[in-house]
Amino acid sequence: MSTIFDSFIAPLCHDQIEILYQDDHLVLINKPTGLLSLSGKNPQNIDSVHHRLVQIYPGSTLVHRLDFGTSGLMVIARNKAINAALCQQFSQRTVTKVYSALLCGHLDDDEGVIDVAIAKDPALFPLMSICAIHGKPARSRYRVIDRFYHEREDQTLLPVTRVQLTPETGRTHQLRIHCQHLGHPILGCDLYGGRLLPGTERTPRLMLHASELHFVHPVSQEKITARHACPF
Repeated sequence: MSTIFDSFIAPLCHDQIEILYQDDHLVLINKPTGLLSLSGKNPQNIDSVHHRLVQIYPGSTLVHRLDFGTSGLMVIARNKAINAALCQQFSQRTVTKVYSALLCGHLDDDEGVIDVAIAKDPALFPLMSICAIHGKPARSRYRVIDRFYHEREDQTLLPVTRVQLTPETGRTHQLRIHCQHLGHPILGCDLYGGRLLPGTERTPRLMLHASELHFVHPVSQEKITARHACPF
């Protein structure tokens, strides 16, 4: 088994976590871009969503994660029992997650499904890879919201598509690698081609935002529909 060493050192994140809802059982937050969900294996990466929230809510634990560059909605459990109940919803795929993204280029189809398996490859860490043999099933749906042109510094126009992405599975980097496979990487994605086109190198962030989260409150059994407007 290859040993994986994470050499990534996260730059300081000055943006605050926005608390959207809290009760005795869970917390809903808006995670800023540029903040780790969980403090990394590298000892220099202490700051994270979890590190910050345990100062406010002792005993709180993460139910799911968002990538470092992804902003948006996360649900945090305030105790182990709530964590187990929410994790069960995620594993049974009864939780619906919806993301907003800007993709490089103009998509031909207004909607579609990306159904390709994703595998870990220690030799390529932190990248994931498309692999029909060793990969785990991964499926995402996309729907085009708008197609437009972004004016670059040299006055040339960069074609961009705004999409709504709905992952039906929860693989690491799923949406990022699926969009690359589609031929339209997420703008600003440094790992999967979102900074390769001329004019995309200076994109200020990964243009991916977790905009909706639908789940059942483990205690009240109320259906929770959380939405947070896309910041880009």
